Amino acid sequence: MGLVIGDDGLARPPWAARDPLLRDYYDSEWGMPVRDERGLFERLSLEAFQSGLSWVTILRKRPAFREAFSGFNPDAVAGFGDKDVERLMANAGIVRNRAKILATIGNARATVALRESGGLSDLVWSFQPEESPRPRSLEEIPSQSSESVALSKALRARGFRFVGPTTMFALMEAVGIVDTHLLGSHRRGTSGVWPAG
Repeated sequence: MGLVIGDDGLARPPWAARDPLLRDYYDSEWGMPVRDERGLFERLSLEAFQSGLSWVTILRKRPAFREAFSGFNPDAVAGFGDKDVERLMANAGIVRNRAKILATIGNARATVALRESGGLSDLVWSFQPEESPRPRSLEEIPSQSSESVALSKALRARGFRFVGPTTMFALMEAVGIVDTHLLGSHRRGTSGVWPAG
């Protein structure tokens, strides 16, 4: 599968050409560099909640997630207790999965603890590869890499959960650490991290 030319004349992959929400996300956000702690914690959390679900489901619920998780402020989420877990489990606006909720709280605590050794952003971005994929079709986009495997291990060693290699590769794509926009896409190379070619 290759690119789809939209009614605006711009080339996008099929997943970003169908739904207006996904199209806007692709055009303005996906693959752009995220280097701040809160932004990375939010995306790490949402990638974990997405496991087993479609990304558009998570995007539709993102405003409710942000409200429920205090704007993904790691300090606030790290302070969540049993009452907060029950509040979240009763919130129909988010994905009500106890294991993922508990992991998000634990990951917030691990994020706070990481500040002593450089922080979440420094750790995650330290796994940027020397080269990025150059896919011409969706089939050429890998689902994980040696760097995402290493990032997964590094995060797990620091107490993070729901950070498997595939989930971490999706995170790396989403925050610009790798550029898996298809060659010919209007977004290829727009992150400023990788060249278009």
